Amino acid sequence: MNQSLMSSVASPQERGTRWRIYAAAGVAVVLALVAGVWLLGRGRAAAAAAGKDGAVPPLITVIIPSRGQVTAAVSLTGLISARNDMPIGNEGDAGRISEVLVEPGDHVRQGQVLAKLNPIAAQSMVDNMQASLEQERANAVMAKGEWERAQQGGSDLFSKEENERRRMSATTAEAKVKAAEAQVADARNRLAHTIIRAPTDGIVLTRTAELGQIAVPGSTVLFRLARDGQIEMRGQVAEQDVPQLKIGQEARVRLDGVSRSFTGTVWQIGAIIDSTTRQGSVRIALPASDQDLRPGAFARAEIQVGSSLGVILPQTAVLSDERGTYVLIVGAASKLERRAVTVAGARSEGLLVSDGLAGTERVVAVAGAFLRTGEVVSIAGHSDADSSVQKAAMAETRDNVSAQ
Repeated sequence: MNQSLMSSVASPQERGTRWRIYAAAGVAVVLALVAGVWLLGRGRAAAAAAGKDGAVPPLITVIIPSRGQVTAAVSLTGLISARNDMPIGNEGDAGRISEVLVEPGDHVRQGQVLAKLNPIAAQSMVDNMQASLEQERANAVMAKGEWERAQQGGSDLFSKEENERRRMSATTAEAKVKAAEAQVADARNRLAHTIIRAPTDGIVLTRTAELGQIAVPGSTVLFRLARDGQIEMRGQVAEQDVPQLKIGQEARVRLDGVSRSFTGTVWQIGAIIDSTTRQGSVRIALPASDQDLRPGAFARAEIQVGSSLGVILPQTAVLSDERGTYVLIVGAASKLERRAVTVAGARSEGLLVSDGLAGTERVVAVAGAFLRTGEVVSIAGHSDADSSVQKAAMAETRDNVSAQ
């Protein structure tokens, strides 16, 4: 009996161990409850935040393009050039430039003096040749007189040999006179070439002539002249666009730094296609009187080649994937719809869509790749009435999701 009583009564050490176990278990339960409450509150906050964000539809910008006749054009780039660029140099003997009379940009007339070379050497040659000519003329007069006297005296006065000698002397003297005259003409021509003149009317493009410079014939270009002041644009156009071009078509030319455009006319189309670039050449005549058209300037041109029915959309509105080219339009209840379209070509203002749109749709202008078909959107600039319709559509969408 005493032994059973002693075994039923625990020692103080055992009671302390049991209390520590009970306390640890209680702390664990409390921590588990706190963690559960915290996680539940966080989940509810996240759900509320998600519901709040989902209630605001994406804000987009739309355009309503009108369908009609759209002018078709071929675009090209090139340089402004002189239609006939004439290099002018020294055609006579080498000489030192003594005077320059024109500057780049000057309008000149045919025969107008552009520059002068030192004429001393050429003038000295003219004087020498002229003196030789006078001497030969005097010899010719003397020989001719002797021959005439021989003829007047009859055949008995002089022997046949003498008569023949005097005739030959007169003939030779006349030939020497003609040779001297030719030498004088050549010397005067050399003297004339010391004055460099404009071969035709035009505009001085460049001037390399400087005072004191030695002008060597055949190697030194002293001036470049735009014949008759005619200016053109020389450009390259893609091979597939060449058949659409015709002589006489109107072209609109634009230059960097010049706000206005220039009207030109196609006057020449290249006869060949470059085998490397697959491009053809086009030359567009431009008004010569305009001072902004300077040779060497970079230019862009559009040549009107006809018109076609369709709408113009910005490139950001047209999308494409494995199913083809399409746009996103805002349909009923502000929901996005996919619409397949056909792109007929590119223009400076955008892409030409020839099929798929009636011209009254609200087309998403930008960021269409980040939107989904069927998604409810908000259109920038629309009224509150439209916003209420969008909210109703969003609520309907959420209800459908909840029911599922």
